[in-house]
Amino acid sequence: MREILEKLARGEISVDEAEKLLKLFEIAEIEGLARIDLGRGIRRGVPEIIVAEGKSTDEVLKIAKRMLDEVGRAIISRASEDLMKISLPGAIVEVHERARIVVLKREGFRVERTGGKVGILTAGTSDIRIAEEAGVIAEEMGCEVLRAYDVGIAGLHRLFEPLKEMIREDVDVLIVVAGREGALASLVAGLVDIPVIAVPSSSGYGFGGRGLSALMSMLQSCPLGLAVVNIDGGVPAGVVASLIANRVAKYRRREKI
Repeated sequence: MREILEKLARGEISVDEAEKLLKLFEIAEIEGLARIDLGRGIRRGVPEIIVAEGKSTDEVLKIAKRMLDEVGRAIISRASEDLMKISLPGAIVEVHERARIVVLKREGFRVERTGGKVGILTAGTSDIRIAEEAGVIAEEMGCEVLRAYDVGIAGLHRLFEPLKEMIREDVDVLIVVAGREGALASLVAGLVDIPVIAVPSSSGYGFGGRGLSALMSMLQSCPLGLAVVNIDGGVPAGVVASLIANRVAKYRRREKI
């Protein structure tokens, strides 16, 4: 809200444009089906995300169309195959198949780059789907995302060069996705001086499988500076990482003024 008022005071936007932006703080109710938070992106820096699981394709599309009309973008996570084949008149459809995310944008909608940098590492290739979920969300929140996959501790030498490159690129936060025993997150947290967000993936099997061992290991991690989200929590990891990176970038910009 402060940003809108400052733009109005500087003459960058008109009173009508300011009124329209402030109206985005409204909640839109859709046929008794959903109440969507239209102003979340402005208020929190986190866009409203439609979780497709548990909803029919028609229900998801009704919500997405309303968001397109009001905000100019709709992000759909955990999208079904049907949703990944949709087309809507007047909308640009971006399908991120590995992440199971579909992003709909109105013509002319642009994501403003914040200057925040997020690095993402995975232990194995089975973890990439969760990493991509986090990466797409971070990009939709304005961050630059650096990725390095399949660098787990079973072949420890694979980790060092990608990790050094991310440190050279001065990433603000790291996301580490790992299944099985989840040891990669602890190892990385013990090597770097930036926040690490650990994501246990459900890629393991047997006793403690489906991400349980990885979650417990990450929660019991010895290195400090490591935070943990839920099993397969790519979206929450991407959001938290972006909030950190975007806040760092905000103060970095201020220092340059």
